[in-house]
Amino acid sequence: MVYKHLELSARAHQSELADALRAIVTDLELPTDFSPEALADAERAIAAFEPPALDLTDIEFVTIDPPTSTDLDQAVHIEYDGDGFRVRYAIADVPAFVAPGGPLDAETRQRGQTIYLPHERLGLHPECIAEDAGSLLPDQRRSAFVWTFDVAADGRLTRTDLVRAVVVSRAKLHYEQVQEMIDGLDGARADGSLPGGETLPGLRDIGRARLRRERERGGASLRLPEQEVEVDGDGHYVLAHRSNLPAEEWNAQISLMTGIAAARIMLDGGVGILRTMPAPDEKQIAGYRRQAMALGHPWDEDLTYGEFLDSLNLEDPAALALMYSATVLFRGAGYTAFDGELPEEREQAAIAAPYAHTTAPLRRLVDRFVLVACWHLVQGEAVPEWVRAALPELPGHMRASGQRASAAERQAIDAVEAALLAGRIGESFEAVVIEEGMVQILEPAITAKINGEGDVDSVPGQRVRVELAEADIAARRVRFVVREIISA
Repeated sequence: MVYKHLELSARAHQSELADALRAIVTDLELPTDFSPEALADAERAIAAFEPPALDLTDIEFVTIDPPTSTDLDQAVHIEYDGDGFRVRYAIADVPAFVAPGGPLDAETRQRGQTIYLPHERLGLHPECIAEDAGSLLPDQRRSAFVWTFDVAADGRLTRTDLVRAVVVSRAKLHYEQVQEMIDGLDGARADGSLPGGETLPGLRDIGRARLRRERERGGASLRLPEQEVEVDGDGHYVLAHRSNLPAEEWNAQISLMTGIAAARIMLDGGVGILRTMPAPDEKQIAGYRRQAMALGHPWDEDLTYGEFLDSLNLEDPAALALMYSATVLFRGAGYTAFDGELPEEREQAAIAAPYAHTTAPLRRLVDRFVLVACWHLVQGEAVPEWVRAALPELPGHMRASGQRASAAERQAIDAVEAALLAGRIGESFEAVVIEEGMVQILEPAITAKINGEGDVDSVPGQRVRVELAEADIAARRVRFVVREIISA
């Protein structure tokens, strides 16, 4: 949902807001322009590029991304195979355009990942790669690493293959569009006119099957409403606040399946890098169970925490608070590299399986190395030395870039919220306390801090009335004070 009335209140502050957003780049020392050496390196790689011999352009791949995206990492094709499925997942061939040890390679290691701000995209790679030669744009011949998965009707992965090939995406689809198309099928496999043939109904059916397997493994996902900054056609900033569509969750399951397969290949090969997260300890689980009980949603002993989170109705303020509080069970994610001896910590606890990042090489540094490692291992070849040499450094690069990206995203949202609320100091709003020191304003949909003199004591799950105490655009800060408890 986009709150257009907030856009109107922000128009008078567009100049101040633009200054605040630009200041984020300076204050956080975010990377901006690429060096001339890195750009020249990219252009040389594009000019020298030789496509792989294998041609898979007859497969009707489609991409599914936000509508304005142009750095398209993945394209998917799904067909029914008896009671099961055959999934082909094409991932952008970024390694073809980044020479190991060259200036661009060095610069991408320092950047770590693409950072998205409302007014600009600070890319991991130059636009000539990220939005052109390396992007799986529609109707363009592109090189890709193509995963093939045979999947049983129950979502169980039965066969994996990985090749490098030329592909063509037939259509650039976005999530709302895909959801409408799938809803129009009314459960059928296809209507004969959908892009990608059986891909969209197959996405629905395999997505549901994989979600069931995730729950059976003990995996979980946080269904937190997303708060995003958007720019309208007139260049004004607005806030969007929405929950993920089912099609997004189904699409995510294809990526998760790929990451699980990549982790298994590297573990079997004895070399690679995993995305890991420790399981919550007994103290964390016991504390969360007590909170669930106190908020009137006891966690049944027979349910995994994934099943429990799925059972929460986020229209209920107490349930919304519990979903936010569940982040205590999802902490400590990082990267674990290995070469030879396998690591003790191998699982990503929220997924409940070993897992690796491998499906977004245009936007995330580590994926390029995982793709190359997996491809060589599947071919029965040794992983290149340049990949092995980089493995120990990658966790640090990804940790540092993740911290920068998170800080930039939060500060951008804070700046836009401050601009949208400027002039409303002293107004009251209904909210839900989602954790200590934080509230979810019901409308406008804003997650903000509560602290300051005069706060009424409140606890997570309570519905409260808060007063806007501060909306400082330049400082990128919004703060509320709790004035009244509406309901427990």
